[in-house]
Amino acid sequence: MKILLPLVTATALLSGCAQGGFIDSDMERGLVGAAVGYGAAKAINGNGDRGAIIGGLAGVFCDDAGFCTRAR
Repeated sequence: MKILLPLVTATALLSGCAQGGFIDSDMERGLVGAAVGYGAAKAINGNGDRGAIIGGLAGVFCDDAGFCTRAR
């Protein structure tokens, strides 16, 4: 279970950034992060709700942390 938090956070950050440029807002990144976090948690037999919460928060705040900065 200790691997759950870093795995879900990393997965959500990478998917929430979406280098394709089609995810623009914090809400969209949060939804993608929550979905991927849930899936990642379930894949390792973890708590899906906790994975969704962590993934959603990581998706929302990834641009504020400097991970999802857009190339201008």
